[in-house]
Amino acid sequence: MSTASYAFRDNLTMLRRNLLHARRYPSLTLNLLLTPVILLLLFVYVFGNVMSAGINGGHANRADYVDYLVPGILLLTVAMTSLGTAVAVCTDMTEGIMARFRTMAISRASVLIGHVIGSVLQTLMALVLVLGIGLAIGFRPDASPVEWIAAAALMALTSLAMTWLAVGIGLVSPNPEGASNIGTPLVMLPFLSSAFVPVDAMPGWFRWFAEYQPFSPLIETLRGLLLGSGIGTRNAVLAVAWCLGLSLLGYLWSKARFNREPRH
Repeated sequence: MSTASYAFRDNLTMLRRNLLHARRYPSLTLNLLLTPVILLLLFVYVFGNVMSAGINGGHANRADYVDYLVPGILLLTVAMTSLGTAVAVCTDMTEGIMARFRTMAISRASVLIGHVIGSVLQTLMALVLVLGIGLAIGFRPDASPVEWIAAAALMALTSLAMTWLAVGIGLVSPNPEGASNIGTPLVMLPFLSSAFVPVDAMPGWFRWFAEYQPFSPLIETLRGLLLGSGIGTRNAVLAVAWCLGLSLLGYLWSKARFNREPRH
């Protein structure tokens, strides 16, 4: 077998390991998934009329707010599930299994790649669940097949970027609790974006940050794709640029940290 074949086999082995861990210990994934679901139901059924009235110039329409909210909740789900990756990587680093992997004749990169691919697959499954709940409570997308494919690709690319950052967080954290705490600002970004209200409704001093931070262009692009309302060139370019840039940053950071000597 060639070196590439061995590396591919090792990647599949590590992917299988991480998926088995997620299946045997689902509590972390469920806890992270419950938060966006609860927020979706809370904002629709408790704040829906009030929020829609603010967006629609005083005309309350909960159905309109569901359409506005769901794309933001989908990307909040991506951020939430990536936090589980940081905890899982840190757990591996602190429990000694990484030291064993370092002594085995396997591709070093496969250890991290297995975490990343496994996390992206779990995130996509979580997104299907959240989208299903959104459809059940009134979300009505108006996307063509091509727009659905583009939306799925955007969510997968966002998940890849967030996961590589989460891997880096897990590698630098002293313990799983620290990984969860360090990753919290990443999870907070969707709350400071256009996920729940338009950036135009925010104070001027804060609007610039909300408009140009990663999640606002991502959410606006996803919202335009799913609702058929147009995405705008700027949002699309910013969304893809943020995803590619964060993926590269997370990959280089994770690779550099993982190649250092093991912790003592």
